[in-house]
Amino acid sequence: MSQALDRRKFLLASAVTGAAATVPLLPGVASAAAGPAGPAHHDNLNPAVRPPASWFAGRGCADQPGPRGLPQDCAADRIVQATQRPRIPRRDFVATDFGAVGDGVTDNTKAIADTIAAASRCGGGRVVLPADPSTGTASYFTGPIRLQSRIELHVPAGVSVLFSTDPTVYPLVYTRWQGIECFNYSPNVYAFEATDIAITGDGVLDAQASTSNWWAWKSLETNGFNVLQAYANDNVPVEQRIMGAGFYLPPTMIEPYRCERVLLQGVTFRNSPFWHLHPTLSQDVTVEGVTVGPTSGPNTDGCDPESCTRVVIDHCSISAGDDCIAIKAGRNTDGRRVNVPSTDLVIQNTACANGHGGVTIGSEMTGGVAHVYGRDLLFSSTELQAGHRLKTNSVRGGFIEDSNIFRVSAPIIGGPALIIDYTYGEGDTGTYYPTVTDINLLYWTVGQATAAWDVIGYTEDHVGTVLLQDFTLTDQTGTNTLEFVDAFELVDVTIDGSPVTTG
Repeated sequence: MSQALDRRKFLLASAVTGAAATVPLLPGVASAAAGPAGPAHHDNLNPAVRPPASWFAGRGCADQPGPRGLPQDCAADRIVQATQRPRIPRRDFVATDFGAVGDGVTDNTKAIADTIAAASRCGGGRVVLPADPSTGTASYFTGPIRLQSRIELHVPAGVSVLFSTDPTVYPLVYTRWQGIECFNYSPNVYAFEATDIAITGDGVLDAQASTSNWWAWKSLETNGFNVLQAYANDNVPVEQRIMGAGFYLPPTMIEPYRCERVLLQGVTFRNSPFWHLHPTLSQDVTVEGVTVGPTSGPNTDGCDPESCTRVVIDHCSISAGDDCIAIKAGRNTDGRRVNVPSTDLVIQNTACANGHGGVTIGSEMTGGVAHVYGRDLLFSSTELQAGHRLKTNSVRGGFIEDSNIFRVSAPIIGGPALIIDYTYGEGDTGTYYPTVTDINLLYWTVGQATAAWDVIGYTEDHVGTVLLQDFTLTDQTGTNTLEFVDAFELVDVTIDGSPVTTG
């Protein structure tokens, strides 16, 4: 117990590091904070990826009346301000100048790669896939795209990027598949150990996955995943975990791996082979004003930051075939080997529709997850299976601490508002008992849901502290469940028109 408390004190301390000033919840997409001003030779940075610091001056929590003065707001504001944005030179490299053709048929893989290479040789810049000036539209067919440092891929309104569904054009790259490191098919857009990268614009990136290609692999992936798990359990070096052909593990769509200062802004992402947005082992990640879906394919999560530090998801709209947002940190043996948590994440001004969970943590959370702040959210779909979903088991281990989901409007949820599930996946079949504590739902207004909470720990490993405060559920169609929880507190909770004081 003393070790858990010491660790928690350390984590809580880390959540409030960074700049002392706080930022407000600004209207519009441009509410994330800029990084430091930088040296003089960065004066040509693109303002589209870096709003002026004046937006964030003099905005302390004391200036914000009502619920905006919550302590959780102050902690979230500090994370938003501390999250640095990419620094990318303000010069354009137009892909059509390098042979790209936006007819939806021509293979532009080489032309786009050549444009990125030219920009990189010049120290970086914006790689533009332009619309046809006569029609205002264009469609660029391509294989995988690999971003380099200080590169912004810009897809303006009217432009679509259509990715090949032929697995043979995707090289094997260093990646994680369901929380286990390996070499597998490249994501549609991939970056490895890059700094200052972005995908921007009002266009569409469409991976074109369907039941006739990538999604058909769902029924074939079990054997391949069993091999991958055996590699991890046997401590096979990652360089020897060669997946790809014959293993049927589809790639993610967008994956910055071990990157710093990442921005995904404005674009619509759809029809991913697997998880849509998967920043991994990265820091300072901003996902702003994007749309994910609607997508109905298997395991097509919306946004899954994994083992990342400082992530801001702001003004997004997500409707996915699995979890809308799922915070992850590695899986089982391999998660313990890498042992990097996800910490300091803010999800704000975001709408979640279809999916298994609105804001989910897990199930790949072995490295631990702490300091999650979700605020001013909209959950609304009969197909949304939970509002805040935490899933783990005694094979995962790890910890989930200090999760705060507040000011939520949920006209309808197809399942419970809160699920804490220790039986997910392998269930209670291991010896690595998870720690789940300091889970807070504040200022929720729910129209209809099956239950306010479904929280079940283990007899030998209880859920720690859970708080519901200023929580209203107008129409509960099922029954609340509460088992093996140390401290479950209800403050100003109303269900079906009546106050509720005990779980």
